[in-house]
Amino acid sequence: MATRSGKGLLVLCFLLPLLLVSSSQARRLTARQHFEVRKHLKRLNKTPIKTIESPDGDLIDCVHPYHQPAFDHPFLKNHTIQMQPSFHPDRIFGTSKVESSTEKSDITQLWHTNGRCPDGTIPIRRTTKEDVLRASSVKRFGKKSHRSIPRPISINPDLVNENGHQHAIAYVEGDKFYGAKATINVWQPKIQQSNEFSLSQLWILGGSFGQDLNSIEAGWQVSPDLYGDNNTRLFTYWTSDAYQATGCYNLLCSGFIQINSQIAMGASISPISGFGGSQYDISILVWKDPKQGNWWMQFGNDYVLGYWPSFLFSYLADSATMIEWGGEVVNSEPDGEHTSTQMGSGHFPDEGFGKASYFRNIQIVDSSNNLRAPKDIGTFTEESSCYDVQNGNNGEWGNYFYYGGPGKSPNCP
Repeated sequence: MATRSGKGLLVLCFLLPLLLVSSSQARRLTARQHFEVRKHLKRLNKTPIKTIESPDGDLIDCVHPYHQPAFDHPFLKNHTIQMQPSFHPDRIFGTSKVESSTEKSDITQLWHTNGRCPDGTIPIRRTTKEDVLRASSVKRFGKKSHRSIPRPISINPDLVNENGHQHAIAYVEGDKFYGAKATINVWQPKIQQSNEFSLSQLWILGGSFGQDLNSIEAGWQVSPDLYGDNNTRLFTYWTSDAYQATGCYNLLCSGFIQINSQIAMGASISPISGFGGSQYDISILVWKDPKQGNWWMQFGNDYVLGYWPSFLFSYLADSATMIEWGGEVVNSEPDGEHTSTQMGSGHFPDEGFGKASYFRNIQIVDSSNNLRAPKDIGTFTEESSCYDVQNGNNGEWGNYFYYGGPGKSPNCP
């Protein structure tokens, strides 16, 4: 017995230094991670002129436009902000034709309840340490995963959920496009797991679906990992290399240059549509300034938010080759089954207005800088039993489609 005890003591004495070394390495790694997080937060969170606390807990910093993250980019050191686009797409339809009686004009952002940013500043949602730590790494914070673009061409059924993203979209291709517009019904879909999201957006795409894909995206999303809650939020995204190294959501990297003092990227949208109740929607327009070459974004009829400088892109420096509108969810297949994360309202398109989510008045910007109805609209979904899409056309809504679904169900196991 004494011999075995002695051997145990000897083993313990031998392992103790190794344990101490391992513990020390873990502490150093943790310290390094915390240093990286603090450094990243300092880069993103600029000194504000004023801060507004939103009812949902967000802090909105009112920052001088030249202090926004875009100006950390080496190519923008001497950039002069373009305060308005040189051209705005000509409207084929008058405002009364485009606007629908179903749209509520009082849709806004939740932080407006407690104040507004002064003129000459821009609102930026403050990033917290918790926001960054929810990401897989500091480097991946604020970025989509690779291959999250819906590719409606030559889909292999065996690859439906290879990348964990599913879609229900309308699209046009085969021409040169210089922008797109849509009015998007706003909901708050339920998310099963925090590493999943649900969004509704438009995609402006250039290049192939390989490693060099260019994409500009805008819409609304519910993303617990990115924001720490289940609120429905306005968002943008861009990439010039198929989500590998370039691009990010909102203002979480150098890229988009904001000029507007009223709307904050990543802030909560309010109010939200109710099932069988009041319906709310937002209008988003993205177009290429034919003189300066920058890609501009407008929210609603009144808010020109800013632009993506053309130098960020390769293919989109010229034009887009494909436009997509619709919904996207992450299906992480929890417990080996399809996720119950909802798309849109969480109801299928055939349930119609007030129950299913919609895009209406979808338009493209052509080479003459005119907004017009798209031709030869296609639709695509990987699994129609989980999320579906149905398009149509009428006088008031122009080209439209209903889309979405509940995810997991008896028909979508």
